[in-house]
Amino acid sequence: MIRRIGSDLQSFKTLSFESGLNIILADKSEGASDRESRNGAGKTSFVELVHFILGSKAGPDSIFRSSALIEQTFNLTTDIGGNEFSIARNGKKPSRIMIDGPVPNLPIKSKFNKLAGVYELSNENWKDTLGSLWFGLNVPPDEDAQFHPSYRSLFSYYARRQSSGAFQEPTRQFNRQQLWDQQVVISYLLGLDWKISRKFQVLRGKEKGAKELGRAVHSGNLGPYFGRAADIRTRLAVVTRQVNQFKSQLDDFQIIPEYRSLEAEANEITSKINHLGEENFFDGDFIRNLKASLEEEDAPKLGDLDKLYAEAGVVLPELLRRRFNEVEVFHRTVIENRRSHLNSEITAAELRIESREQNKQNLDIRRQQIMHVLQSGGALEQYTAMREELGRNESEVETLRQRLETAEMLESTKTELEMERNLLSQALRDDIYERKENIDEAIVVFEELSEELYERAGSLTIDATPNGPKFEVKIESQRSKGITNMQIFCFDLMLAELSHSRDLSPGFLIHDSHLFDGVDERQVAKALQLGAEHAEKCGFQYIVTMNSDALPTDGFRKNFNINDYVIENRLTDATETGGLFGLRF
Repeated sequence: MIRRIGSDLQSFKTLSFESGLNIILADKSEGASDRESRNGAGKTSFVELVHFILGSKAGPDSIFRSSALIEQTFNLTTDIGGNEFSIARNGKKPSRIMIDGPVPNLPIKSKFNKLAGVYELSNENWKDTLGSLWFGLNVPPDEDAQFHPSYRSLFSYYARRQSSGAFQEPTRQFNRQQLWDQQVVISYLLGLDWKISRKFQVLRGKEKGAKELGRAVHSGNLGPYFGRAADIRTRLAVVTRQVNQFKSQLDDFQIIPEYRSLEAEANEITSKINHLGEENFFDGDFIRNLKASLEEEDAPKLGDLDKLYAEAGVVLPELLRRRFNEVEVFHRTVIENRRSHLNSEITAAELRIESREQNKQNLDIRRQQIMHVLQSGGALEQYTAMREELGRNESEVETLRQRLETAEMLESTKTELEMERNLLSQALRDDIYERKENIDEAIVVFEELSEELYERAGSLTIDATPNGPKFEVKIESQRSKGITNMQIFCFDLMLAELSHSRDLSPGFLIHDSHLFDGVDERQVAKALQLGAEHAEKCGFQYIVTMNSDALPTDGFRKNFNINDYVIENRLTDATETGGLFGLRF
């Protein structure tokens, strides 16, 4: 049960709760419209706050991350797993849950934050912890957690949110809640084999994939290439026979020896021509390098040295001048010898290139002669054509085999999926039969609850359909408004009662005032009294938010005073500070 909810926001209205029925009452000011009274006091925000502290997402649009509340921490004291917990969370660090003290025996241990001086859990670990302690879910979650019951889906049946569209039908706590999630969660809470519902969803995924593949195969560009498996199998047999025939002919085919010899000679000539071309390339590069060296060769200019000394005012003796002249003559001789050597190398390389070019021409003439003989003979041409035809047929055989596999898969998948669905339907029927006591208990409790509200009792039907379990709720009354809301009331109260008896619940049920919109006052009175009686009898807590002008004044049994269940701290929309948060935003 929830014992207390508060905040470090000074204007926040701290709320304390007892066991059984608790009514959070919002006084409606005179002249306030319905919209103003509902939005100003904070009744719906109370439900959102419970969800916030107990693990809901807190995206950028969350009220707890608004500028007015992001710095504030909200705390909740509740019983979890036989222990009293004090938990806190704020919008500034929504991924962290703060716990008052090192609580023992948690499935996931909290860590001490030395800087903040508190014990913490990540919000994900907090949800896993609540899922384990309240609903018996595995911690850590199963590796294959797809289509399993989740803590948030389970908990949302105990605190429906108007913002999620939870008041549209009994079995749906979220307006976009998928069928599989409804089936899995309700089966889990009622004690049925929820894994059967999970298998139905896996089957639906297979069927969807098969349909998409079928549409892709039989439409667009793929359509003309696919057909019935029988037609493809016939074509495959014909083409396979053609392949075998070509292989047999090619195995017996003999090329005349002269053709093989000429073909080998042509290949050898081609190799020689390529080799000569490579050698010419290297010699051509060699010639370019030699010519570059010729341009760079030049004797040193000694006159420049004599001029340098003259400018320095130094007069060289005649003997030294003769030595410089001798050196100059020596260098010129060396340069001329070097030029002569490079020219001879260039000439030799050019002669080699010329010789190779002539050789290439001769080889090319011979190669043309050989190719003419090969092409005119016809034996090689015939062999090549047969090889090409064999290749085309082998490719078609492979394509046909793949098409046949796809066609057979498409034709067999429908039958296999139908068989799987039949087996699942039978397993579901067997499960409903084997868990008859659980189902009968749920049916009887729902009927008793609805009978207290209306002259004609409602009904809860649990049926095994080819699409999984179907949970149908009916209450027939032509004289009352808000029938759907009362169906939700009876369904939720039934779930709370039965799941609490199996230790699979948070120990409380919360109903927002929106549940009673459009419901006759006498039915509201009966519902509140019924909730109080069942909560006390079964040992769970029932929290209701209501407007003061919607609180019934009669229709109760004797000795039942509804005001005894109104909690002390009342809300009001009469002032700016009268709401739950003590401010408007």
